[in-house]
Amino acid sequence: GFLPLQGHVVRNWKVRWFVLLQDKLLYYKIEGGKKEPSPKGRILLDGCTITCPCLEYENRPLLIKLKTKTNTDYFLECCSREERDSWALDITGAIHAGHPVQVQELHRMKNSFKLLENISLHNIVEKMYDSSTGIKLTRNLDQGSRYKETFTGSALVDWLISNSFAVSRFEAVTLASMLMDENFIRPVGVRSTEATRSSDPSEKFLDDSTALYMFAESSKKNTSSKEEVHFNISELSGTIVKQGFLVKQGHKRKNWKVRKFVLRADPAFLHYYDPTKEDNKPVGGFSLRGCLVSALEDNGVPAGVKGNVQGNLFKIITKNDIHYYIQASSKAERAQWIEAIKPLT
Repeated sequence: GFLPLQGHVVRNWKVRWFVLLQDKLLYYKIEGGKKEPSPKGRILLDGCTITCPCLEYENRPLLIKLKTKTNTDYFLECCSREERDSWALDITGAIHAGHPVQVQELHRMKNSFKLLENISLHNIVEKMYDSSTGIKLTRNLDQGSRYKETFTGSALVDWLISNSFAVSRFEAVTLASMLMDENFIRPVGVRSTEATRSSDPSEKFLDDSTALYMFAESSKKNTSSKEEVHFNISELSGTIVKQGFLVKQGHKRKNWKVRKFVLRADPAFLHYYDPTKEDNKPVGGFSLRGCLVSALEDNGVPAGVKGNVQGNLFKIITKNDIHYYIQASSKAERAQWIEAIKPLT
């Protein structure tokens, strides 16, 4: 799949197509909408160490760090927490493929939890407040209400793991639930508040990037109606239905670029981002109301499409008759995107 990778000489970010093999991770350039036949580079997994979550870059919270046995660092960015954890699990499995005992230990640690004796909840909260190494507080929007100084459920889970308070997401969720039960943190917004009513203790805290929390003693939310929210903010306030990397044809130069697509509902919008940029602002997007979406046949290049593309194309026509040509990595992925978009049109 597609992952942004940081360069070694020029420290910029380029999107590459990654293929995981038993002992190595290959990555390829995409030119003209098509993967080049020879890999651009390879990461040897023998003796490699993996850090996930990696929080070394504040603007890129979904990183995986690989350190080879020659001490070369590779930073790979994923599109979502779920994708990051899936890649990390598969890469970890490949690294330890020859050591089944270590793999069994990883699974045992993932599914068991015991609060370490030398860790106190007060100590965790004190470190969370630290201005340089603590949890990052941000403004967030939920159901038309603005909240100051909040953090997401998945951000807290990442922070707990990266600071060695937990070794798995299961442990971190358990710890976060304890912090909530002891009134160190509290849920804000619809999703996280509704979860606290669950009869299952393991589901009271959400390891989710849309569930909001804040310190219990923080100031109360500043609310405003949806009508008062700026239009650009309101169209980005919908629930994320699906996200992932796709290849999109440009409108003017007709060249193909990998973009991170985010599909939202209520309101229904499809936005796309440049994953090589530091800021998390969309470079384009459109309302899905009145759109038509359809798959394009792979035999030959359809009218309106330029270049010798890989295939798995689909087209979205907006109600203003703007045509978007998008390329998925497989027929299955194309079908999933079309199935997700259609109900929102």
